[in-house]
Amino acid sequence: MSHQILEKNKGGEDLILVGVKTRGVPLAKRIQDKIKQIEGIAVPFGELDITMYRDDLKKANISNEPEFKSATIDVELTGKNVILIDDVLYTGRTVRAAMDAVMDIGRPSRIQLAVLVDRGHRELPIRADYVGKNIPTSDKEIIVVKLVEIDEYDQVSIYEK
Repeated sequence: MSHQILEKNKGGEDLILVGVKTRGVPLAKRIQDKIKQIEGIAVPFGELDITMYRDDLKKANISNEPEFKSATIDVELTGKNVILIDDVLYTGRTVRAAMDAVMDIGRPSRIQLAVLVDRGHRELPIRADYVGKNIPTSDKEIIVVKLVEIDEYDQVSIYEK
């Protein structure tokens, strides 16, 4: 995905990588490290917690009064190409919330999406620009991503609900 991001954006200039918490953050750091190996530049990186932007708090079993958590993005987003990075793309609601959060912080020239797994079942017209793996699933299945930075090992699993 790092090579695809660099190719589509004609290098790493004006890029900002933004990881969506929780597992999008270590994925974004991995992409940042890979871009540094390839291009020799340190692309700015940020973290985004979109809890307050969710439109499905009750459905997602999130409390009615979620704790406000802000973004940790130390660079100006306006006029930049923001790459949102997350682990699994499903309904599109997380991505929509992340885009709303980014727009509250600044006005990037472009927002792109990179995901490790696209499992389908969109409820919103959202698609990823960069996909590690497309894994078609049924509504009765869930995808669980484990990353060494959080879970002590890397693994993608499909389970029946």
